[in-house]
Amino acid sequence: MPRGDDFYRIQKLPPYVFAVINEMKARARQDGRDVVDLGMGNPDGSTPRPVVNKLIEAARNPRNHRYSLSKGIPQLRNAIVERYARNYGVELDPSTEAIVTIGAKDALAHLMFAIVGPGDVVASPNPAYPIHQYGVIMSEGHACTVPMPDAATFLNRLEDLYRSSTPPKIILISFPHNPTTTCVDLDFMKEIVRLAAHHGSWVIHDFAYADICFDGYRAPSILQVEGAADRRSGAH
Repeated sequence: MPRGDDFYRIQKLPPYVFAVINEMKARARQDGRDVVDLGMGNPDGSTPRPVVNKLIEAARNPRNHRYSLSKGIPQLRNAIVERYARNYGVELDPSTEAIVTIGAKDALAHLMFAIVGPGDVVASPNPAYPIHQYGVIMSEGHACTVPMPDAATFLNRLEDLYRSSTPPKIILISFPHNPTTTCVDLDFMKEIVRLAAHHGSWVIHDFAYADICFDGYRAPSILQVEGAADRRSGAH
């Protein structure tokens, strides 16, 4: 039986931050300390009853006890693009521009395997949600983290990266940002699209936190920028 350190891709991965936190939490509890767990952002309440009832109804329908279509059922993809048009004024094709996955992390990991080759540079903010870097490493690409004390600094450092010897093939951004909560406006997205178009890069906008906004702020989608679809390899 081979050991985990026999697999060279695994050796390249840094420790998973949540695994480290869980180990620290377990040790603290063993020492009798009272720990308030804020690690994974899990919901603090139950799933709404109508959602649970619908899941029960779907589970009782024998027609659902089959493999689903790889892109997701047509009705769900239609609902996705209808919601996108309603919220952002962006028209999408449900047959070619919407796909159903088990989550953003799974989608990003598989997207990296599909579009990143050995040595391809993928630029993302630092700090970053782990899959933004781990997915690149597992795909044999080069994860280039760009410091982001604020959005303007990130743009400046990204421009510096393009002037270097290792310009990025892909810009991978997440706004509203995980884990810093940094938010941006549509002008920021326009600048990202301008840079990508000028240098021939693709943009992946991880939009998983679009609906977690407060005080009247509405997160912009990069697809609201004219020409963004030509620079897009994925949007969630």
